[in-house]
Amino acid sequence: MQAAVYHRYGSPDALELQEIPKPLPAEDQVLIQVHAASVNPYDWHFMRGTPSFIRLMTGIRRPKFPRLGADVAGVVEAVGAKVTAFKPGHVVFGIAKGAFAEFACADGSQLVEKPPEISFEQAACLPIAGITALQGIRDKAKVQSGQTVLINGAAGGVGTFAVQIAKSLGAHVTGVCSTTNVELVRSIGADKVIDYTREDFARSTERYDLLFDLVGNRALADYLCTVQPHGTYIACGGGGPDRSSASLLTQMLGNAIRARFTSRKMPGLFAKINREDLNLLADLVEEGKVKPVIERTYSLSEIADAVRHVESGHTRGKVVIAVG
Repeated sequence: MQAAVYHRYGSPDALELQEIPKPLPAEDQVLIQVHAASVNPYDWHFMRGTPSFIRLMTGIRRPKFPRLGADVAGVVEAVGAKVTAFKPGHVVFGIAKGAFAEFACADGSQLVEKPPEISFEQAACLPIAGITALQGIRDKAKVQSGQTVLINGAAGGVGTFAVQIAKSLGAHVTGVCSTTNVELVRSIGADKVIDYTREDFARSTERYDLLFDLVGNRALADYLCTVQPHGTYIACGGGGPDRSSASLLTQMLGNAIRARFTSRKMPGLFAKINREDLNLLADLVEEGKVKPVIERTYSLSEIADAVRHVESGHTRGKVVIAVG
């Protein structure tokens, strides 16, 4: 089978399309014939081995697992001996390690059946970005109807889901984005859109119940001054491939210290993939409350270009890899 592999850490140039053996599922795994996958910042972090401390898990000098990709949608090819929820022929989506390939293995607990009304490409957009937005808005911030939410980076992969999920919960949503994305963010339900090239939300007198920051390019004080005294500030992602581990750790430590001296809540956010939330996202798409925004679809042979584009930090929604 063909798969995107990388045998050294580095830029997207390190990615190669190679012919490798089809994997065999372990007892609790499912082998998927991949139809679509999507690219996340998660992928280029692994590709580059940055921040450098992640190499303690992925391999100090070179990647232990030389395949990339996580979000997946496809058809079950085979199942392990302990898997009872799926059978060959089932159409599924979720997380599969090494999803940028014709076949990939996934833990059965991180897959659900794909509703027929949702395309493979749409389903492949949902897992990491959708669950990050869902768990940030619903679980960490506990957004309620009538509350005010500011999403900084509203046009990106997580941002487009966050706008729509917050609206589905009855919030009044303000999205921050560039001039070229104003109409997009408005079209997915934002009540107000701030063009950051013309207006600085941190200098406004408006205060929000939640600031969901997906950019991370401002001082913490700038963010906190826009949050209600007992509101919530969530930082998720931010910073490109050139950001050093020292800078990231300094910011994390600073945020942890600052959180002790403010009435504002500053919870951490790390998406936890689970079947209940995957099914909920699928339901929201079926009901028309959430629509995955797909900027562009690349072929598997264009994987380096796709990852390079996501690395730029200027995507409009999601970037999809069409495999089937």
